[in-house]
Amino acid sequence: MASNGHDDFAQTEIFRPEGAPVAADPALQAGEVATLNVRFTGTGSEYFRIWIVNLLLILVTLTLYLPFARARRMAYFQNNTFVGQDPLGFHADPWKMFRGYLVVAAFGLAYWAVTNFLPAFGWLALLVFMALWPMLWRASLQFRLRNTSWRGVRLAFLGDIKGAYSAMLPYFLPALLFVVLLPQEQANMPVDKSQIQRVLTLVGVVVVGFVLLMPWLWKRLKAYQHGGYAYTQERADFTATTAQFYKLYLKIFGVGLLVVTGIVTLIAAGAVLFAGMPLSAFSQGVSAHRSATAMFAIFMVVMALYILVPLIVGSYVGSRMQNLLWSNTQSQRLRLHSALRMGPLLRVSLVNWLLIAITLGLYWPFAKVRTARLKLEAMSVEVDGDVDEWVARASPDTQGALGDAAGDFFGIDLGL
Repeated sequence: MASNGHDDFAQTEIFRPEGAPVAADPALQAGEVATLNVRFTGTGSEYFRIWIVNLLLILVTLTLYLPFARARRMAYFQNNTFVGQDPLGFHADPWKMFRGYLVVAAFGLAYWAVTNFLPAFGWLALLVFMALWPMLWRASLQFRLRNTSWRGVRLAFLGDIKGAYSAMLPYFLPALLFVVLLPQEQANMPVDKSQIQRVLTLVGVVVVGFVLLMPWLWKRLKAYQHGGYAYTQERADFTATTAQFYKLYLKIFGVGLLVVTGIVTLIAAGAVLFAGMPLSAFSQGVSAHRSATAMFAIFMVVMALYILVPLIVGSYVGSRMQNLLWSNTQSQRLRLHSALRMGPLLRVSLVNWLLIAITLGLYWPFAKVRTARLKLEAMSVEVDGDVDEWVARASPDTQGALGDAAGDFFGIDLGL
């Protein structure tokens, strides 16, 4: 595979671990099935040096260094991710990412200006956003995959533009309905109670409908995204069903309900204990101190649970969603598996946020490395046959000139 000066950006820095194995996996013989484990060899101390420099340069350049920082971060994490005995490669040109950053920033600024200074044309700005965003999203997926390689062969994203619009546009419908159907606010106009009732009814119907359709919409989005991944002659197929997504969303709702029930129970128990104190406690120094202590304890319980709710529910969602998405992404001779468990993810998340709070944010890069290692090493790749044969038969990029221009010229990476 030919390389250029931009490829060297990722390959000549400190991102490849010293002494890391790069030889072909001896288990991959023709006609055999082998399971390749995923390993992450990055360390918090290494990434901290990259992170702190990136942060300082982003602040000094007023965010203009952001695409270069993203390139360094992506290169570090991908070059330290080993599938079997071989690391992932990263080949993106940060200057192309910079051009894409300017395009997206200008687009976002124009949208903000129209919606704030010309609110009457907000519907037009939303329509333009709806028309462009699926195309930008597809270009981002093309850019990310085309600049990722394994065993010297780059991955690809083969999803078409029609599929991108079909998967993404339904997410804009609630906003479009609000813009089109909700009455415009006018000064010095009396409040019409019937109109308020109609507005509340419309908002309720749209929100409830969107919530009920969310599992189906999310399944369509992920089917397009994961079904477009390709490596050599292998194109992925997403096998998860809509029923599996609805089942997962119901479980998420149940976990959230249990957590909220726990919060209410503890708060109620604290309130009962506090209410059971005699009124004379407020006129006595020692008893008043006890009542203040009880109030402080209740406050701490509420705050602790307020912090724990997103961690508990988030850990459940993160583990189950990763397993659902990647365990149902496969091709004829490549099958991905994920066995991420909620317990380890919750423990890592709790420790991470505790240390981030204690160190005033300086533990953030160490937390990112710990979380990445846990999530990546929960995955494995099952291969059928000789991968070296696939590499030898790998054909040039078949996406066409338009896809290349969208993915490479703008260098758009939306992080999706």
